[in-house]
Amino acid sequence: MTDLATRTIVTEGRETRSSGAGERGIRSRMLRLPLYLLLIAASVVSIIPFLWMVIASTHPTSELFGTPLPVLPGGDLWVNLARLEESIGFSRVMLNSLLIAVIYTVFSSVVSIMAGYGLATYRFRGRGILLGLVLVTMMIPMQVLLVPLFQIMAGMGWIDTYQAVILPFLANAFGIFLMRQGFLDFPPSLIEAARIDGASELRTFYRIVLPVAKPQIAALVIYTFISQWNSFIWPLLMLNTEANYTVPVALNTMIGMSRVDYSGLMLGSLLATLPLMILFLVFQKQFVAGLLGGAVKG
Repeated sequence: MTDLATRTIVTEGRETRSSGAGERGIRSRMLRLPLYLLLIAASVVSIIPFLWMVIASTHPTSELFGTPLPVLPGGDLWVNLARLEESIGFSRVMLNSLLIAVIYTVFSSVVSIMAGYGLATYRFRGRGILLGLVLVTMMIPMQVLLVPLFQIMAGMGWIDTYQAVILPFLANAFGIFLMRQGFLDFPPSLIEAARIDGASELRTFYRIVLPVAKPQIAALVIYTFISQWNSFIWPLLMLNTEANYTVPVALNTMIGMSRVDYSGLMLGSLLATLPLMILFLVFQKQFVAGLLGGAVKG
């Protein structure tokens, strides 16, 4: 009888705890419901412009201002695409943007990785001041630099060249700071052990440090590529020939004084956005991990 009573009491206790846990779970979900509704509403609001861009790119411009507005995709996608290719040579400017963005991403990432590693690992006089100067450059408005940089590029004879678009901004302050924060997490004892074993600085850097910093490097590459792909003001000043235009500059030429081809503009914007969306979706985990990896280090 005693064993039976004990088992009964234990079973009732478990059921009570299970019931209490279930009630707490339901209460927790009810408290989170407003947050979920807010996130859903924000997602819908964020998606609406992209949906409209898709719909508008499949209709003629005349229908975009009619009543009622089109709410479903139309049948003029290929007509708009042919007109877009004829007006600005869209495939050519996409290749131009891809070439510039890839070259800039490769060299800027190398500069940011090595500078960030040096600021995080090496101890030298003035390191804090140098880091402060790097961060100060992030506070300088782009518009302040346009005139002196333009004069420098003109003096070198680089107007309407790709190197004028790429070289002035290779040393990216945000990229250097991001990699510096990531390298602060790396144990210095491993670097010291490699040095004791006779490994050179470059071998230690490439074989030991870089493999651990892959999330930060992925975040840096994605950020750098997107920033250069979307760059508009500086390529607009540097590139004068239509054959050298990038996508943002070429799309800007579609906005005329008396007429704007909104259908072509929407289609071009949609096609220019797709590579960035695909890049982010493929490397989303690495991008988030890279940004959060150095967030707690000072």
